[in-house]
Amino acid sequence: MVASKYAPKPGSKVKLKNYDPEDKGKLDKDKAKAETAELQEKMQSLQERLFAEGKQSLLIVLQAMDTGGKDGVIKKVFEGINPQGVRVAAFKAPTPEELSHDFLWRVHEETPPKGYIGIFNRSHYEDVLVVRVNNIVPPEVWQKRYDHINAFEKLLAENGTRIIKFYLHISKDEQKKRLQDRLDTPEKLWKFSLGDLPVRERWDDYMAAYEDAIAKCNTDYAPWYIIPANSKWYRDWLIANIIVETLEAMNPQYPPPEEGLDKVVIPD
Repeated sequence: MVASKYAPKPGSKVKLKNYDPEDKGKLDKDKAKAETAELQEKMQSLQERLFAEGKQSLLIVLQAMDTGGKDGVIKKVFEGINPQGVRVAAFKAPTPEELSHDFLWRVHEETPPKGYIGIFNRSHYEDVLVVRVNNIVPPEVWQKRYDHINAFEKLLAENGTRIIKFYLHISKDEQKKRLQDRLDTPEKLWKFSLGDLPVRERWDDYMAAYEDAIAKCNTDYAPWYIIPANSKWYRDWLIANIIVETLEAMNPQYPPPEEGLDKVVIPD
């Protein structure tokens, strides 16, 4: 599998400093872009079969620090995919209604039905990341959530949902460049939030939180991949490879045609 070196073993500790966000493999940019286009064609065919079969679903979880590239992955990797079979959910600060339920309530509602690809732009992992770093709930609450998440993902897996989770790994220096680019580009100013700066100040705390979340919730049925994301073209190529390999392993099939179609004559 092309991404094996980016997939920590279930049960092992995770140190993000051991993963180089500048990694580009041995590819050059032009070759990667050409191969990504070929992978997108395969993905289109596999997604059509998944939708037609209607027996399985695929959930893709995207997590990253600010400017990490979640929106870019959705835009670039899924370019040309039939939107009829793809659902995207973005998880922001919970509403008062969502806070009145358990933390997974709003997430379960957005999981993909059979036949669909679901993409989470941020996810249930915010409840062991932001919540932890900002002391929104006490440790005895968020520490239990790792087990809740594993049980939740196992439930989905046992009901026909394949799960793959991507942490888009950028360096602190790369984030600074991207934040500055937003400030310097009028068309990108709307993306800049003053709230990004206090989050950046807690970089090390977030890295520790991500390391624990990935290590404690990395399972055979819902694996994590640590994607080097400083180079957007390599990020997209790598994620497209993993998605295609996952869909090929799921092996969705077109349903058999109705009986008697060989005798049908279309009337004038």
